[in-house]
Amino acid sequence: MNTAQDSRASIPVEAIFLRGGPDQTLQARLIAGVVEVLLAHRVAPGTRMPGTRALAAALGLSRMTVTLVYQELAARGYLDSRPRSGFEVARDIPALRVGPGGANDTAPDVAWDRWLEGWVARKRVIRKPADWRTYPYPFIYGQGDPRLFDHAAWRDCARRALSAREFGELAFDLLTRDDPMLIHYICTRTLPRRGILARPEEVLITVGSQNALFLSLDILARPDRLAVIEEPGYPDFVETLRRSDAPWQCVPVDQDGLDPATLPARTRLVVATPSHNIPTGATMPLQRRLDLLARAEADDFLIIEDDYDYEMSYLAPPLPALKSLDRHGRVIYLGSFSKSLFPGLRIGYLVASEPMIAAARDARAIMLRHPPTHLQRTAAHFLALGHYDAHVVRLREEMQRRRSETMDALGRTAFRIAGTARDGGASVWLSGPDDIDSMDLAEHARRRGVLIEPGAVFFETPPRPCPFFRLGYGSISSEKIRPGIEQLQKACDALRHGGR
Repeated sequence: MNTAQDSRASIPVEAIFLRGGPDQTLQARLIAGVVEVLLAHRVAPGTRMPGTRALAAALGLSRMTVTLVYQELAARGYLDSRPRSGFEVARDIPALRVGPGGANDTAPDVAWDRWLEGWVARKRVIRKPADWRTYPYPFIYGQGDPRLFDHAAWRDCARRALSAREFGELAFDLLTRDDPMLIHYICTRTLPRRGILARPEEVLITVGSQNALFLSLDILARPDRLAVIEEPGYPDFVETLRRSDAPWQCVPVDQDGLDPATLPARTRLVVATPSHNIPTGATMPLQRRLDLLARAEADDFLIIEDDYDYEMSYLAPPLPALKSLDRHGRVIYLGSFSKSLFPGLRIGYLVASEPMIAAARDARAIMLRHPPTHLQRTAAHFLALGHYDAHVVRLREEMQRRRSETMDALGRTAFRIAGTARDGGASVWLSGPDDIDSMDLAEHARRRGVLIEPGAVFFETPPRPCPFFRLGYGSISSEKIRPGIEQLQKACDALRHGGR
């Protein structure tokens, strides 16, 4: 090695770490670590990389692993290989070709208070700790249990969607269209199970049912249309309406859900969860469903049906969806695969008459064009190959076991069941002692490693104190349910006696 080479600057060994999680390969983690150093510190071109032997020893890796990583980074344009001199930082790193950037520290702050004047902040938000999985007793609803999901099957479906033949089809911008394969299986497999017959022109893929709700209300909510929602109910129904110009009103639910007889005379929109009310789990009987549809026809209003959690009907068959009973096109149906598969999937669908879907398609195009085509196709393969049906069967069997364990453990406590789904579900609506607020109970329980969902967020006007809370059992293993509920009772006892 000559003197000029010796004088070049080099990256110290101790500056490079393995990045990423333990589920990634060592090579992937080392690549991430090297790229982090090169880009975050904007290392000068020509800077020498640590020798493969030295870096391998420092990180506890084989020299071959480091060599392969250097070769891969050279192929990507981050490093240059010099004969008998090792590797150095490339002259033209891809990620730095756009030139320097960064914030101007001397620029005056934007007057955001003025710019955001009129913005409606969310008042009711279901909050779940980001680190909920680190708690021993997470009675959290809406988070999946990865142990119940067939990851190998999903990976196989993703691989099929990434095949050369299918990738060529999916790589193009679909503009306002959806993956025809997923639409086909929703129309021929998913919807018929709810008694719904729909043509492809009557179905729109959305980023979860939340997106479907937003699109529906964005199109239909108007200042002259009174919207009615359930109380208690899903907070985001209210929050979406709060951002519109439409007047809205909460109507109390009872043990059978929403009662059509209680709807105000000026009702023009109804947002309902007839399968399982959020959060009580109340199921609307068949006669009430028929009465609601008759009232919609007589009073000329529309119904947005969130068919939330119908898949978790393991104690009794689910009642027909409102949409399946609708003979006049007055029901806009929201469905989702996110709850039954895994929450991060964010694939839902909107079913309605063709003019409504055409309007929703235009609105979606402005918002996000279309959901990712690769995810759509992967979900389509999951349906086509029967994995979805097998998964739901496993999920129902496990939820039935967890529900039984939950009910048995609750029988030994002072908590009262305030609502539960007649046909199953993955949560139970509880009430503690009348003099205890569930927010205080949640804090005391958290100190004991127990997470619950305080109930006030589900009310626009909650009782004070609010003794209600939701206990989900979809994210906690069966063997932890009983000791978790025992700790919850101890937290309640300590709260009542002023202890910790």
